[in-house]
Amino acid sequence: MSRVVSAQLRLVDLVPLVERTDAIQSFVSQETPIVTVTDEDGRQGTGYSYTIGSGGSSVVALLRDHLLPRLIGCEAQQIERVWRDLLFGAHALSVGPIHSLALAAIDTALWDLRARRAGLPISQILGGAQASVPVYSTEGGWLHLDGDQLVADALAMQRSGFLGVKIKIGKPSPHEDFERLEAVRNAVGPAFEIMVDANQGLRLDGAQRRAALFAPLDLGWIEEPLAADDVSAHARLVASTSIPIAVGESMYSLTQFKDYLHAGACSIVQVDVARIGGITPWLKVAHLAEAHNIAVAPHFLMELHAQLASAIPNGAWVEYIPQLQPITTSELTIENGHAFPSTEPGLGIDWDWERIDDRLVGDMVQVA
Repeated sequence: MSRVVSAQLRLVDLVPLVERTDAIQSFVSQETPIVTVTDEDGRQGTGYSYTIGSGGSSVVALLRDHLLPRLIGCEAQQIERVWRDLLFGAHALSVGPIHSLALAAIDTALWDLRARRAGLPISQILGGAQASVPVYSTEGGWLHLDGDQLVADALAMQRSGFLGVKIKIGKPSPHEDFERLEAVRNAVGPAFEIMVDANQGLRLDGAQRRAALFAPLDLGWIEEPLAADDVSAHARLVASTSIPIAVGESMYSLTQFKDYLHAGACSIVQVDVARIGGITPWLKVAHLAEAHNIAVAPHFLMELHAQLASAIPNGAWVEYIPQLQPITTSELTIENGHAFPSTEPGLGIDWDWERIDDRLVGDMVQVA
């Protein structure tokens, strides 16, 4: 056992590598809080989370002023206890995204420290259930792209060995969405997976209409068709279509996932390690989904989710959207359409501290 003696907090702002638009927003930045913890033996672990477009300064303030000071002196190996102490230490702010994103940066740092101390990759520490996980790409499926652009990207991904693509929907007319998807299906053939994502942009009637219209296209899933807090509407949608319904990127607690699974309101769980509050609750959601015979296809954060999805037996997909390339020296290994977890100790992410410090928003925070 070894106590945490200090923590460093940095915020970097990463410009997306391509223009990213969906039914409700454009991704103008990826604010990325990075936390490094040091224990009394001098070992370090680094974790992170993210926001899309705004809110990074709020996450930093919560970490700097409340969570990191409480972390100092805690036993670094008692990760479950630390997570719960930090949760209840600012309980008036939970359940919600700011608190969860801040918790995730600390929790992933502690898991990185544990894995490094053990000399094992995090995928093995957490179970090592699979050697690899299939990959699909979202980077060429954004809402502003026309049918020809979607087809060109899907064919390029197929030639590269990817096993599927995800395409954003939410055009004013359901038939416009259908025509874009139909063009891709005709180009890639029946064996290549096509997923679609509405980003909570539809009402129940519109989602049901699109699901009926899309049925001949044999889609992998419809993602976030409705408002994320409307469990009953999702249950009605699931009951009305054969297309799997995927949810989870906008949920922030184990209980929210429990309610969806108990109600039969989803077919795919897309738990996001940052938005759920770290690896500790992510694992609980993944195992809860396994108990309901539901697959896990995590949202975003491919560099970390490749490690987590391979650790569990129901990890079904990793989403290809590069985030950390500008500030890391490691790359996710993708071969024959599968992501392979790192064999290096820790989270499998090699940080480039010079490039990180060049991109700092504000000053680095030191807490001891």
